[in-house]
Amino acid sequence: MIATTILFILLGIAAATDVWRRRIYNWTTYPGMAAAFACSGAVGLGWRSPEVQTVLGRTSFGESVAGLLVCGSVMLACCVLFNVGGGDVKLIAMLGAFLGPNRGVEAMLWTFVVGGCVGATVLVMRIGPVESLRRVFVHAWSALRVGYISGPTSEEREHLRAPLFLAPCALAAAAIVHSGWG
Repeated sequence: MIATTILFILLGIAAATDVWRRRIYNWTTYPGMAAAFACSGAVGLGWRSPEVQTVLGRTSFGESVAGLLVCGSVMLACCVLFNVGGGDVKLIAMLGAFLGPNRGVEAMLWTFVVGGCVGATVLVMRIGPVESLRRVFVHAWSALRVGYISGPTSEEREHLRAPLFLAPCALAAAAIVHSGWG
């Protein structure tokens, strides 16, 4: 309960700063990682009773470290390959530290799904549903006729430059994983 509460508070703060200032601050992520390790370390010190796990969380210290490393490594690769921000890397690593490797990866994947849905919605709202469908069909027809998909035009590239805020998506993903909806 304590770990979950801390996680959601930190994700809420990160979501707010991401949307309002387009930044995820270190003062949110690093103390979050430390809190995840503190809660999981207390569980790992032999306090594995159901009462303690209900209060502190169910993630052991080893799972917390593994979650941070797995989620952080995947996001570091995304940072190098896809120009993802460093704050996003640390945020998802923090998420992995709280949730462990299995649920952390699940939350990270839900973050990408939610982010993709939000991005597609923003794109459709910017250019309109009819124009969006027209462009999809033009590119699909081009792929069928010529055998490859042509790249986006310079005008289409401008529409694709809309910022995507990952922290609110991570907050929604953590809620999905925590609730068991996923």
